[in-house]
Amino acid sequence: MSRGWGAPDTEPTRLILLRHGQTRLSVERRFAGRGDIPLTEAGHAQAEAAARRLAATGVDVVVSSPLLRTRQTAGYVADILGLPVEEDAGFIETDFGAWEGLTFAEARERDPAGVDHWLADPETGPPGGESFAQVAERVAKAREDVLARHTGRRVLVVAHVTPIKILVQQAMSAPITALYRMHLDTACLTEVDCYADGPQVVRSLNDTAHLERLVD
Repeated sequence: MSRGWGAPDTEPTRLILLRHGQTRLSVERRFAGRGDIPLTEAGHAQAEAAARRLAATGVDVVVSSPLLRTRQTAGYVADILGLPVEEDAGFIETDFGAWEGLTFAEARERDPAGVDHWLADPETGPPGGESFAQVAERVAKAREDVLARHTGRRVLVVAHVTPIKILVQQAMSAPITALYRMHLDTACLTEVDCYADGPQVVRSLNDTAHLERLVD
């Protein structure tokens, strides 16, 4: 008799999800979507620390969102391991539209009804931006494309808060509102195993052990 908790009978493709390092907007807790901003000095140090850890554990493939902050982060890993970086726009951050660069408080002050609708409905996006439902659709396609290209390998995906949260949410078959219940630090690592016969398993979430020595 088959049991739902039984171990899958295939080897997984492991997605190692790395959020980009610190930026000026992440320090100030501002909406950072499609704006192409660089890492701060601390962000570069975070990316290097993540790269050293990943070099020790091993990565077969490096995939990155095309934005500067993710490409800079991915570059540290690629340089250490001698791997090329595959850019995939499916893992780009949410387009926050008119709220780009604002704090949450500033967005609420300017558009209180819009912020309330955005928080209440994943199908609603910021003015001129994307809804979380739209982001989820493109991230799911990007994941399936990566799995098709790199079956059975250890794939590093360097991305942003929303795409990583969506990959975790979908792996757990959780409602999309679960995005509001997760926290991801800059340069954190999250791991998801994807099995060819269907299941996905979250192995870790928001792992920042490699950043401990950077704390003053």
